[in-house]
Amino acid sequence: MVVLLEGEGGPGEHAVDPGTAGSSDGFILSNGQGDEYPDEDTVPIREAFRLVEHIVGTGSWPADARWVVDR
Repeated sequence: MVVLLEGEGGPGEHAVDPGTAGSSDGFILSNGQGDEYPDEDTVPIREAFRLVEHIVGTGSWPADARWVVDR
């Protein structure tokens, strides 16, 4: 999951893979809570690296990225 936050406590934005069905195994947070996200709310690892590299280099999403605002 690639998330871009504007500041602490802000809603943020995250990359999506529209039309992807199902969900994958989740993960355990440090407080013991188990979290899981629909596959549509995640992107393949190569795409995640590409997005992060562009965001770090420019401060914004690539023009061809698909993302949603978490409000």
